[in-house]
Amino acid sequence: MDAHLVQVLVDTQKPQGAPRKQAELELQLAQRNPDFPLALTRIGLSQQLAVGIRQASLSALRRFVEKNWQPEGNDPDHVPISDETKEYLKTTILNLAIAPEDEQDERKVKVSASLLISKIAVADFPHNWPNLLPTVLGIMPTGNDAQLHGALRILQDLVEEAITDEQFFSLARDIITACYEVALNVNRKSQHRALAVAVLRACFDLMEVVKDGHKKEVKAFADEVLSGWLPFMEQVVSSPLPEVANADSQPEEWYGPVALKIQVLKTLIKIKTVFGSLLLPQSPKFFTVTWQELKRLGPVYEALYVTSDSQSRLEDTDGLPYSVDVLVLDELDFLNQCMRASPVAKSLEAEIASHGSVHNTPWVLELMEILVRYGQVSQEEEGLWELDVSLYLAEETSVSSNYTARTACGDLLIKMGEWMGEDAFVGLYAFTKTLFVGEHPSWQKQEAALFLFISLFNDFYDCEKNIPLNMSHAWLELVNYAIGRQDLPMLRARGYLVAGALARTYEPALGLLDAVITAMNQDESELVQVACVKAVEGFIIGGAPIEAQVPIIVAIQQFLESKDMSDLDDAEDLLVTLLDTLRSAFKMDYRIVLSPESKALDLVFLVVKHGAANLQVDGLVNDIFYELAERIQQIEDPALYTALCSKALPSITSTFDVANLTQDEPLVTIAAEILAVLLNFGVEPLPAGLVATVLPKVNRLLMSSDEAEVLRPAAEAVKYMLQHDHQQMFNYQDENGRSGLEVCLHIIDRLLGQNLEDNAAAEVGGVAAELVEKAGQERLGPFLQQLLQAVAQRLDSAQNVGLIQSLILVFARLSEVGAHDVVEFLSGININGQNGLQVVLTKWLENSVNFVGYEETARNIIALSKVYALNDPRVAQVQVRGQLIISEGNRIRTRSQTKLQPDQYTIIPAPLKILKLLVDDLVTASGAQPASKVAAAAASQFADLDSDDGSEGWEDETNDLVNLGAAVSAGNFDFGDKVRNDETGEYLRVFFVKAAQENTANFQHWFELLSDEEKGKLRELAQ
Repeated sequence: MDAHLVQVLVDTQKPQGAPRKQAELELQLAQRNPDFPLALTRIGLSQQLAVGIRQASLSALRRFVEKNWQPEGNDPDHVPISDETKEYLKTTILNLAIAPEDEQDERKVKVSASLLISKIAVADFPHNWPNLLPTVLGIMPTGNDAQLHGALRILQDLVEEAITDEQFFSLARDIITACYEVALNVNRKSQHRALAVAVLRACFDLMEVVKDGHKKEVKAFADEVLSGWLPFMEQVVSSPLPEVANADSQPEEWYGPVALKIQVLKTLIKIKTVFGSLLLPQSPKFFTVTWQELKRLGPVYEALYVTSDSQSRLEDTDGLPYSVDVLVLDELDFLNQCMRASPVAKSLEAEIASHGSVHNTPWVLELMEILVRYGQVSQEEEGLWELDVSLYLAEETSVSSNYTARTACGDLLIKMGEWMGEDAFVGLYAFTKTLFVGEHPSWQKQEAALFLFISLFNDFYDCEKNIPLNMSHAWLELVNYAIGRQDLPMLRARGYLVAGALARTYEPALGLLDAVITAMNQDESELVQVACVKAVEGFIIGGAPIEAQVPIIVAIQQFLESKDMSDLDDAEDLLVTLLDTLRSAFKMDYRIVLSPESKALDLVFLVVKHGAANLQVDGLVNDIFYELAERIQQIEDPALYTALCSKALPSITSTFDVANLTQDEPLVTIAAEILAVLLNFGVEPLPAGLVATVLPKVNRLLMSSDEAEVLRPAAEAVKYMLQHDHQQMFNYQDENGRSGLEVCLHIIDRLLGQNLEDNAAAEVGGVAAELVEKAGQERLGPFLQQLLQAVAQRLDSAQNVGLIQSLILVFARLSEVGAHDVVEFLSGININGQNGLQVVLTKWLENSVNFVGYEETARNIIALSKVYALNDPRVAQVQVRGQLIISEGNRIRTRSQTKLQPDQYTIIPAPLKILKLLVDDLVTASGAQPASKVAAAAASQFADLDSDDGSEGWEDETNDLVNLGAAVSAGNFDFGDKVRNDETGEYLRVFFVKAAQENTANFQHWFELLSDEEKGKLRELAQ
């Protein structure tokens, strides 16, 4: 079996799809053979085989173990593993992981073996594998380097994958002690000492979880641990790297020491996060040694990355980084953290006070020197930007995933700005002005200083903080110098970007607009050109004169015309920048954009053609047309709307003509979305001939495509045409003589079909509702009841909330004016053996709470109140789901447990459910929160006051995700359009007061069945 499996594993790595899939299938079938795990083990052990095959065998064995070692439930695909095989695997794989061989290939195999051990340990450790940890820990003091490496890898994977919070207290001390002995042993390789520190950091990850239930115990344990570790960490950070001769690349002698320093810094940052109060007393020491290390490494960093092109972000086989650029990045990050510690901040503030001003304070100038030095463009970045200007723009828009020392410097300066306010500008300028004097100034440092300024400026601007005018004036002088350096395109580009930033708030900077427009096409550097495209937006925001609108748009047009358009297909950030600038330019005067001679919208469609698959492009294009159409609607100018349609529709409809509707075509999706936006803001009546132009194309989409992203906006387009000009719709005839009404019925019939997924049909209800409302019984005749029955039939099977809301609103809109007729109709139809009223009301009332949309929720509320007021016994007989029955215990249930024991709800009559929903809507419409949410929020705040998260003495770090979650939990944040609505609130107040006074539909009886909270809200209303 072994030889056959080896060949199968070889085939699984082939690039060709067919043989690879066949091999994967054979591997799956081979699992039924009892010898399968043993054969994979033998392959993994065989040193005669290529390391890639051995790794593949251990990876296949790991997947087999994860699935079959301890199966959950009655899995039909489970392959039993005998106890004898399990014991053999545990012993053999453990021996492999801690074997004495130390070749590079063996290290790779051991990494795979270690991960496999952790997967087995999840199930068997410690009860069925009691000797695992003693074996690993026992070999660490005396084992050779290879054995120590294997043991540390096992420990790391055990802590990260296998050890539970319940096992923490019994195991953590021994693991941390063993790692401590390795880390302090200078006779061990630095890489292994670094790995020992990485295991410690994994232990702190586990402590972060455990401390939630055992704060005092875990904090005391951490305090004990850190008493030994922190002095060691301080010594590692402060130790200089070994001296070596000058080299263009990082010396091998530095690999281990750099890796150790990096792991120590990452662990310190973790400790600060979990137990900040324990690190606080040591923060001044760590701040000082990190500061000194950054000053010491500055010339090294410049030599490796600014004047040379050394390889960055190097990692070893254990995933531990060991290059200087990563070390510097972590040091900057940790320095940033330390500056927020109260002892450090007080000391720095005192020094500023003693010197009388920021620009005379030595530490401020030293820090600015550090930031400028590490903020320089590396040769690697410079080369990448010259090849692809989109990468340059990615840094400017902060969307790059490549977090570098340069961006870390910008972040640190932003934090200084939050702390020091305007003085951060003063300190930066005090150092920067020294860079622009002398015979041979460094353009890299000049560019870095301007980059840091724009980082700080943008943060102040975004936070609406004041930017000193004298600083703006001083930096504008530096900008003039930078854009005048014709021999330095990188500096020139940065100068234009700073000019665009300054123009937002400093009027004199607007004088550079003509230079920016000219450089957009005439500068010899493409980097400068795209910087100018980006910068123009700032000038427009700052109040560029209206006369500049046409030159800006023409300049962008010329920029695009000068490019090979095929190069734009992958230039996503450039396309986004172009759209951003066009969007801003359009806002200057929409009339000029829509004038007959303007080609502005053609530019948008040109960009879309090459970036349709990009989500940012999609969103921006929708925003551009939304703002255009909305503005035209606001000024109530039908001629402008006609002009917009005449410019946009040819591009939209031509896209539909050439598209393959059986495939996912992003361009078709965007075209359909733009069309829906245009028609949403349509004038009434629509321009003559619009329906004849649009409906045939949209009909083809809706009858041919299966793509949800196309069908939804296309259906919306039909809905809006019915909404704004049903007469033009009904008067339309297609090439086969079918009327617009017939076309709509065919579209609805197709969208209601069971073969379309819910998400694709989500807008069909809107089309149906508009058609029923506009056509009525007179036009629809017998088709009306067929249509409504088809809607109810589709509602029965619908699971998607969007589709359910869409279909329900058909009946809701009818109920506003004829609730009795709706109940009468539904009571008389049969849907899959159930009464139609039971089906529709159940779906309606159980999903109503999830409805979104200002108008939709308002109409839903009115419709429900009308149905309730009928006091129809057929409605009262409908039983629906009430409140969730909370089971005993508060443990989180797994998905399999939920399947075995589904959630249980009370069952209540429909009128009671309607009142409960309306009370909730009354609370939402009034802007208040239910008492239960208020109580929960209060309890949460008291709990926070009583807690100790270990971060005292450190400046708070804003976590937007956590804050958002807290706001939701506390009831301070609403999703969708469920927001305060005075009109709906007033309607509900009148409804409840009248119902109470007149005992509408036996209101007093239902009132007594409401919860105490619901009663309280209504009594509060009565008062």
